[in-house]
Amino acid sequence: MTLLRPFALDRPETLEEAAAVLTEHGGGAALYAGGTELLLLMKEGLVRVQRLVDVKRVRGLADIRAEDATVVIGATARHRAVEISALLRERCPLVAGVARHVANVRVRHVGTVGGNLAFADPHSDVATLFLALDAELVLWRRAGERRLSLGDFLLGAYETARRDDEILTGVRLHPWPAGTASAYLKFGVHERPTLGVALAVTPAGAGAPAAVRLSVGCVGPKPQRFPEIERQAARMGVAELAARAPALAQAAADAVETASDLHGAADYKRDMTRVFVRRAFEIVAARAAGEEPRARYPYTVIV
Repeated sequence: MTLLRPFALDRPETLEEAAAVLTEHGGGAALYAGGTELLLLMKEGLVRVQRLVDVKRVRGLADIRAEDATVVIGATARHRAVEISALLRERCPLVAGVARHVANVRVRHVGTVGGNLAFADPHSDVATLFLALDAELVLWRRAGERRLSLGDFLLGAYETARRDDEILTGVRLHPWPAGTASAYLKFGVHERPTLGVALAVTPAGAGAPAAVRLSVGCVGPKPQRFPEIERQAARMGVAELAARAPALAQAAADAVETASDLHGAADYKRDMTRVFVRRAFEIVAARAAGEEPRARYPYTVIV
């Protein structure tokens, strides 16, 4: 039986109090919310800290709210809260739908959105989907607040741009316009997905897409967007998207960065990217035409 090494636990009720602990103890202190990832690493001896700073009591950090044209999810909002949020079901229904399939029910009731992003696990549904929603992360410290795009925040596997004295307070999502057809596909035989694909197509007049957003994650060190593929797809009519899906998928497979790990070899993940991006374009094209694809695939979740 693996035991945790002794540590002190701080439970601040304000950001100022949390910042004071971080300033005093530096690298010896770690921020703690759900702990679903951090405590596992501590049990295995891979992470050693003298103090945990539990930020769940900091007021406002668990809120989910609308703010101007964005939706803000507080850093300590649990996955279960995201799943059942009426606001998200209205403004970002795919986010609520994907939250229902994060890990397992125990993790969803304990794990937090901010913890998931700050941990930078490369196998993250949340990060993959949020990248397609142009997510911005809000980081606070005594010297002031700054915002980073999710793409700039995630530097690689388990590596972020957060400074030691910064506290992630929330993430801003930019909901897709009304009429957007979207889908999230995830594949895996374990709780952590082997692959995730998020695709959204916003149509304009005459059935031509006005905007296309494509992100692929869980196959490499961090999720990726594909600006050139998005531009190509945006010039196509919705009907053409399904016909051109194989070519678009091959372009994504050629451009994606993959890494070998326990979920599969890099070449396997590249081929999986080709298959699932094609499926995503076919599904979203059908949804944009008012249809729902009937195909079902083993070990695959389609939201």
